[in-house]
Amino acid sequence: MGMSKASAAVNDLSAGLLKDIRALIKEARQQTAAAVNVGLTLLYWRMGQRIHAEMLGNERATYGEQIVATLSRQLVAEYGRSFGVKNLRHMMRFADVYPEEKIVYALSRQLSWTHFRSLLYLDKPLQRDFYAEMCRIEGWSTRTLRERIDSMLYERTALSKKPDELIEQELATLRTTGDLSLPFVLKDPYVLDFLGLQDRYLEKDLEDAILRELETFILELGTGFSFIARQKRIQLDNDDFYIDLLFYNRKLKRLVAIDLKLGDFKAEYKGQMELYLRWLDRHEREADEQTPLGIILCTGKKQEQIELLELDKTGIHVAEYLTVLPPREEFEQRLHLAITQSRARFENREGEA
Repeated sequence: MGMSKASAAVNDLSAGLLKDIRALIKEARQQTAAAVNVGLTLLYWRMGQRIHAEMLGNERATYGEQIVATLSRQLVAEYGRSFGVKNLRHMMRFADVYPEEKIVYALSRQLSWTHFRSLLYLDKPLQRDFYAEMCRIEGWSTRTLRERIDSMLYERTALSKKPDELIEQELATLRTTGDLSLPFVLKDPYVLDFLGLQDRYLEKDLEDAILRELETFILELGTGFSFIARQKRIQLDNDDFYIDLLFYNRKLKRLVAIDLKLGDFKAEYKGQMELYLRWLDRHEREADEQTPLGIILCTGKKQEQIELLELDKTGIHVAEYLTVLPPREEFEQRLHLAITQSRARFENREGEA
């Protein structure tokens, strides 16, 4: 009995000791990762500044192109692909849009290099500052940051409607206190609730309005399309997913799934569509039907983009554009029109509120 009690005491002590040691290791790893991130970010900023200074010293444009290409080849050979031409240009842009090292240092304690890369090509300095501060305060991942930019969060805040001087004051207050003032959370005219749900509702309202326009357009074509569902619910590994629009086409003898994305096309959208098509192929396709077809519509800021994807035995691939579908140019024009009309309605509704 004595041995049993001693063994239990040792086990309890070991469990507590193990828990403490794990916590120490975790904390040390986090501190190391944070230090590495700060060091790497500052390195990229300093490299961008040095390259930029070198190019400013010579007015010939061709010199700049040559120096970046030559430098990249040498660095890649010595240190790896992180120093390719494209990344060197990102570093130069980094030093250009963030001219003060102390600001870069402060932000790099919470933001990674991939965060900064998402911010570098935003048009307005105050827009960049807004997203950077929101990342710092809210702890956004890179993916969340990109989603917020794609959904035009800044443009939809009351803050963005203020004069530049007042925006700068609000951002300065946020840096100092860390508190989000009303203009940061007040939508025009929506208020973001404590869980952040209202922001998503506004984005979904816009998506739904665009989808309704596209649904009408497709059904008006008279080329064999039949409407099946909007927001078709499917289950994958106990998680719920929703296909924005689902049609059946008699001429193609196949299901056609349409997914709308606010923002530019990302590679992950293709993988998501493949999951949808595999599910439809397994659970919805009849024996005499062809494999399902997927269409991804992206409402990028530069231009609207349409990706047509098809499933076969080897997986998903880019499909040939089919004649039974609306001509690609017409489809792109109608997508652009649907976006323009839907956004205009929202702006009018906000103006009247």
